[in-house]
Amino acid sequence: MMATWRRKLTEKVFIHSDQGVQYSCSDWRKFLKDHNLEASMSRRGNCHDNTVAESFSLRKLEHIKKKIYKPRGEARSDIFDYIALFYNPVRHHGNNNGLSPVKFESKYYAELQLSR
Repeated sequence: MMATWRRKLTEKVFIHSDQGVQYSCSDWRKFLKDHNLEASMSRRGNCHDNTVAESFSLRKLEHIKKKIYKPRGEARSDIFDYIALFYNPVRHHGNNNGLSPVKFESKYYAELQLSR
């Protein structure tokens, strides 16, 4: 939700997921359509396409594993801070040539502007 809100997509964007039921239900398909997103799924048993998402899930779990949250809002706030303040702007990613997602995206758009 945050990505669609922040980026105000004008072109269709692919969103990759596994074949879980939550990604094939009508509510999810409606969400994709409403936000100009296109579903992308691998064939069954092809786990390598999901490694980036799985890596994120593991990192998030490592971050929250030892914490006990009382109210649900506390957990949401902590996970949001982890994503918005560390994972996206700071953490280096092998799939992004060692850049954080924010730096990789900035570099991509700068290079795109130069090529036009």
